[in-house]
Amino acid sequence: MSRRWKKIPDFFGNPIGRRRLLSGLKGRAWPILLPVATFYRRTFVRKVRIVAVVGSFGKSTTMRAITMALGRNVHRRAMLNAKNAVAGAVFRLRAADRHAVIEVGIDKPGKMATYARLILPDITVVTSIGSEHNRSLKTLEITRSEKAAMIRILPRSGLAVLNGDDPNVLWMQSQTCARVITFGLAESNDVRASDIAFDWPRGMRFRLHAGGETRALRTSLAGKHMVYTILAAVAVALAEGFTLDLITPRITALAPTRGRMETVPLANGAILLRDDFKSALETFDAALDTLAEIPAQRRMVVFGEVSEPPGSQGPIYRRLGERVAHIVSRTIFVGESSVWSPFAAGVKRGGGPRDELINAEKSVCRAIEAVRENLGPGDVVLVKGRDNQRLERVSLALTGRTVRCDINFCKATLRCEECPMLERGWNGVKAVM
Repeated sequence: MSRRWKKIPDFFGNPIGRRRLLSGLKGRAWPILLPVATFYRRTFVRKVRIVAVVGSFGKSTTMRAITMALGRNVHRRAMLNAKNAVAGAVFRLRAADRHAVIEVGIDKPGKMATYARLILPDITVVTSIGSEHNRSLKTLEITRSEKAAMIRILPRSGLAVLNGDDPNVLWMQSQTCARVITFGLAESNDVRASDIAFDWPRGMRFRLHAGGETRALRTSLAGKHMVYTILAAVAVALAEGFTLDLITPRITALAPTRGRMETVPLANGAILLRDDFKSALETFDAALDTLAEIPAQRRMVVFGEVSEPPGSQGPIYRRLGERVAHIVSRTIFVGESSVWSPFAAGVKRGGGPRDELINAEKSVCRAIEAVRENLGPGDVVLVKGRDNQRLERVSLALTGRTVRCDINFCKATLRCEECPMLERGWNGVKAVM
């Protein structure tokens, strides 16, 4: 009996294990769903104009923004972006639909071309190219080439909406015969933003330049990098014949995506900045850039691990430690001892106060205690870490949820706030992940 089969009794011993087994069984349906969904797209819903959203970062918020700009509702499963979820998004289409927006993610070579042949997009939006999944995709050149499959499949009558400030995204204009529209902050972009400023804690304000018009806009999204999602949505909606008067009220009503630079007022007068869903290196820098601009009584950070760091971990964590030292007054680190040492060295080298540098090791519960003991009115705390660390438990605890789950690694397919083990804790039950 293989080691995998020997674990089956442990899977049945807890609700998360049972859910993972069920998810695994559903995953085996992909070879059947793929040709059926492809046939459905090419026949019954061939006239629906599909917008595909791809990229390393910002896909979910961009997908939501485009969906709202086009006057559609965001489905509760819309942010699931691989295999069965992509097929499910196609099956949800109806022949009477004018538009649909589908987010697509990959983690291995060859997958995007398969999704492209399934979706047959009329419009493809590319948000960014970064180091996410660099262990499997190796380099930014490989990453951009893989994601460009969704650009290459566009017909001549199609549209590529590209982040014009990202050279690896802009490179994709050479990969298509379709029309290209660019968005970003540089003046060379077709849709751009200027005069971006914080309107804390309400969000951001900026000037939108698009279609020969200029508008002053506000958004509840936090961070300069989140403005790109608004620009992409405007670019798509304008190209599809909507007016700015119709688009702007829709996109300014867009709320932050859960766990992606989400601002949450706390009962004690502090503000929580949740960015606990992803943790590629670029997202750490973007979150710290945002935190540095926030006017606060004190800035604190619960700092987790970088996902798939592109290069040697030591220099990466030392640099991030130095950045943190210049921005925050209290740091709680959650992670492996091998990365704590260079991170702590960076904080100390940056002049951060040593008595406010706390190593919670792998314990989320210890991190929760360290934040709570020193958080008050006017403070801002950023929670930032790797998805399978589940630092969202820190965020949930700060908002009043009871948290007894303290495992340090989790690959469950549901979020912590929905998990039956969050408040129950494991209490000796074997966690099989």
